[in-house]
Amino acid sequence: MTLYRKVLSMSAGIVVFGALMSSVQSAASASELRPVPAVQSSIATQSPVLDATWAGQRVVSVGANGVILLSDNRGATYRQAKAVPVSSTLTSVSFIDARTGWAVGHWGAILKTTDGGETWEVQRLATTEDRPLFGVHFIDANHGVAVGLWSLILVTDDGGKTWTKKEAVLPNGKKSDLNLFGLFSNSNGEIFATAEKGQLFISKDKGNTWESVDTGYKGSFWCGVALPNGVLLVGGLRGTLMRSEDNGQTWSRATLDTKNSITALASRGSTVLAVGVDGLQAQSVDDGKTFQRLHTQTGTTYTAALPSPGDKWLVFSRDGVVAQ
Repeated sequence: MTLYRKVLSMSAGIVVFGALMSSVQSAASASELRPVPAVQSSIATQSPVLDATWAGQRVVSVGANGVILLSDNRGATYRQAKAVPVSSTLTSVSFIDARTGWAVGHWGAILKTTDGGETWEVQRLATTEDRPLFGVHFIDANHGVAVGLWSLILVTDDGGKTWTKKEAVLPNGKKSDLNLFGLFSNSNGEIFATAEKGQLFISKDKGNTWESVDTGYKGSFWCGVALPNGVLLVGGLRGTLMRSEDNGQTWSRATLDTKNSITALASRGSTVLAVGVDGLQAQSVDDGKTFQRLHTQTGTTYTAALPSPGDKWLVFSRDGVVAQ
């Protein structure tokens, strides 16, 4: 997921890692941080989008400069959220229903909305260090997880009022210091966190404890998805897509003819869409076993995707909303 998904410098191979470099560069001034609300802009739809989700029938996307976009017509048009209390980059968003959701990002920001994304309030902001959060996932109204730089794991059981730090353990038994980039869950309520060095972490207790899963790959995974039949897919550097049919016990490579890094995965039943750098869009109709490239604009870095009614997909990029 972004050394300048997870942020603005989304050149090939470092889509998610932009946030890491940005964090180091700005650490010296972290103590001077004062939250500044996101600015309303006439070109907000051209601002980089880093994640998107459905909130009932509404699309909610988050990205650079605290810009949050909303669409009530299946992505045909977008407007900016009315009030976002930070202008720092937002990297991930999660909703449990049409009204209640959370967004995370730089400065360890965690925001919550109870009106479908129209207005947001700060639940957490680490003003003494820029240790960004790259992923957030809520299971229900109370239980949620956020992950980020250097294996930062935060867990809440009260809807985000309080957050507790947890640790992930590597196969050698040592505490992980890997960057964690994304979160997804399966139908059993298990939560997965994608990470560097081919690591995937799994929690079976709502994020309180984490085990490392060996995928057989050594590069970074930026994204993942669990299909209805239990198949797991994780994607990352140089077009790598790993697939498991036994909840992560064994893995094999999915067939995808590309070296373009994968930034996001979306699914609809047994159909999966993978998007990434340099115009990558590839679709699978066999539970992620094989992928076929779709014709797209070369050079565009796609950053997020959602299934849409009518067998369509909504796609987002570093240049903002992608026209349908």
